[in-house]
Amino acid sequence: MRILVVEDDAMIAKAVIQALRDAAYAVDWVSDGQTAQLALTKVEHDAVLLDLGLPRRSGDDVLRWIRREGKTVPVLVMTARDAIEDRIAMLDLGADDYLVKPFDLSELLARLRAIARRLAGQSSGRLNHGALSIDPVRHVAWFAGAEHELSPREYALLEALVLRRHAVVSRATLETALYGWNEEVESNAIEFLIHRVRKKLGASVIRNVRGIGWTLGSAGRHDP
Repeated sequence: MRILVVEDDAMIAKAVIQALRDAAYAVDWVSDGQTAQLALTKVEHDAVLLDLGLPRRSGDDVLRWIRREGKTVPVLVMTARDAIEDRIAMLDLGADDYLVKPFDLSELLARLRAIARRLAGQSSGRLNHGALSIDPVRHVAWFAGAEHELSPREYALLEALVLRRHAVVSRATLETALYGWNEEVESNAIEFLIHRVRKKLGASVIRNVRGIGWTLGSAGRHDP
């Protein structure tokens, strides 16, 4: 998942970004509301972590703009405003979740995992597709009954494919999901990751559709 962090406090942003990257998320950071809107018009993010007390344009206004534009990206508000009226107002504006500062980073990660489950249309702790199951906490995959440990980037690749499991996913889409603005992406990075995942789980876990991209293997069976 690729996350947009909108936070003007550099110390808070640094801690959040590090926790997200350690958990295999791709992260972009902006520190004001106007730049947040620009970022959301340029890049497809899977979720937004939104502070409210922002310069140039408030988080409230950014949230209104997101929903007015018809964008369905999940928005998790993180703010020092702790009044129940503020929580109600943001949820009614279209926020998906609300965290009061200071918060524990492990709780933030748990709430993002809950967002991922909703995006995947699933309710269990794991994300599943046929014979494939992945654990967002341990970064472990099960395929055809066998357990495999994954690197953070290998997990992120499989999560991106599970979230888009009914589509053929292009290289550009996978690069967008796996790498933030300041990360250099080598020309064969996606192919290399797919090779590593197939080597661990089996060649049939990811299927190539020539000239278009990749999709998960046939649901419910493990091809020889």
